[in-house]
Amino acid sequence: MSRRILSGIPSLDEVLQGIRLGDNVVWQVDELDDYIAFAQPFMAQAIRDGRKCVYMRFASHPPILAPHPQIDVIELDPAIGFDPFASSVHRIIEKRGHEAFYVFDNLSHLVAEWATDELLANFFQITCPYLYELDTVAYFALKLGKHEDGTVARIRDTTQLLINLHHAGDQLIFHAVKVWGRYSSRMFLPNEVTEHELVPVIHSGDAAEITSVAHKNPLRTGAESIAPWDSVYRRLLQYSDQPEEVIVSQPETLSLKQELARMLLGNHPDFVRLSDEYFTLEDLFAIRNRIVGSGRIGGKALGMLLARKILRKQWGEDVYRASTQDHDSFFIGSDVFFTFLVNNDLFRLRLQLSRAEQTSQAEFEDIEERFLEGTFPREVMNQFQNMLEYFGQAPIIVRSSSLLEDSFGNAFAGKYRSEFCTNQGSPEQRMEAFLKAVKQVYASALDPNALSYRRKRGLAESDEQMGLLVQRVSGMPFRRTFFPSLAGVAFSKNLYAWTDRIDRSKGMIRLVFGLGTRAVDRTNFDYPRMFPSASRSCVRKPALKW
Repeated sequence: MSRRILSGIPSLDEVLQGIRLGDNVVWQVDELDDYIAFAQPFMAQAIRDGRKCVYMRFASHPPILAPHPQIDVIELDPAIGFDPFASSVHRIIEKRGHEAFYVFDNLSHLVAEWATDELLANFFQITCPYLYELDTVAYFALKLGKHEDGTVARIRDTTQLLINLHHAGDQLIFHAVKVWGRYSSRMFLPNEVTEHELVPVIHSGDAAEITSVAHKNPLRTGAESIAPWDSVYRRLLQYSDQPEEVIVSQPETLSLKQELARMLLGNHPDFVRLSDEYFTLEDLFAIRNRIVGSGRIGGKALGMLLARKILRKQWGEDVYRASTQDHDSFFIGSDVFFTFLVNNDLFRLRLQLSRAEQTSQAEFEDIEERFLEGTFPREVMNQFQNMLEYFGQAPIIVRSSSLLEDSFGNAFAGKYRSEFCTNQGSPEQRMEAFLKAVKQVYASALDPNALSYRRKRGLAESDEQMGLLVQRVSGMPFRRTFFPSLAGVAFSKNLYAWTDRIDRSKGMIRLVFGLGTRAVDRTNFDYPRMFPSASRSCVRKPALKW
């Protein structure tokens, strides 16, 4: 059994039967000062006991702890993204080792940076077990009643202690919700917090009055999260029927629109400029309504959507509609990727591989098998089912769309997988094939070639979230096969100029019959044809010869 430690508040030690090495203590609070009232005595006691003391500072609220020579204050910036932030925290924990004592800032601040409760739950679910393994003791704060039920449930399932601090009038109430591995007859009673101790509320009438005041919605049905992913969307819905010129003319609605765009599309300066110019609020709602889970759609999906908007504006509506097919793709949000890693115990493996100098192909095959064994949460599976029902038996393709992929300066061409799904057979068979495709694309994020590409370009520590793009395959049936008449890939530079009349800077197009894979993955017996998109002078255009 773990050894007990002192919390700095004797009556708290009595109520909880002592805090123990390995405990993560989550305080759900109405006000930050309530958390401070328990965190400061805890750290003061740790200093007296000669412990390694660490303060994780990452929020904009006032400091939880005052400066002290024996407290190691670690400044962190969650704005760098979930992936590098979580990785930094893991390295800090690894470096401090066993029996270090931690105080974290208010975790609710993270959703302001990451936009969704999903990533907050993911962060806690990968951090708490690591702290437990090292026999540390850590205090966390969480804003009471301001997060989705599923998020709080995941945190409750992961932590060792969950305690509510709420107000009933002028009185602060302490109420333990979860205390793992110990029990007493008064442990889960509400307690009044006085200046010197915790006083249990024993009389049923007093307990009913206190708890009914504190919990207006005890079952939390339909609880609304403070996460921008939900709150910004709800606030913008009321303006959905207003003209775009009215929306962008009002500072409040313009700011909300831009915030929604950053959550969906990312914050690369060039993409921000283009999305602000071309995407209307209606466009952003259309994207959000086609996202499975939450998070960003990634560089490849964003590039596709931007290209369509630019062409629509330059060509005009009539020419655009006559030249293109309707877009009905779906996006699997980048949060789903991290939730998959966390729920299937793959996140720390990913951290290790990202730091390793090299991974062999045999090792990667074992890693891919672990991905294929993984599962998704029920709510994600329900959305997958709805998406497959939408497509019916039309062939589809699952394409990688990471944050860095097809972005400015880093193409990642061919580094991550795309998987075709014939989408035939029974609903169960189609779902099985689709899930396999999703997991294979996810696993490709750890492919040795992809990791090497990132390291060579100084992107090993960058926020590389993996979104997915699920598209209907263009084409029509030809006897027992299905493919488009033509497909191709365009290049911004022409590396195969066969005459000095061709301007290399104007690019080229590589065309093939059938699926575009033959334009990208060149193999023997293909019959591609390359066309320069411009020449240095007016020359006779060559006739097409197939």
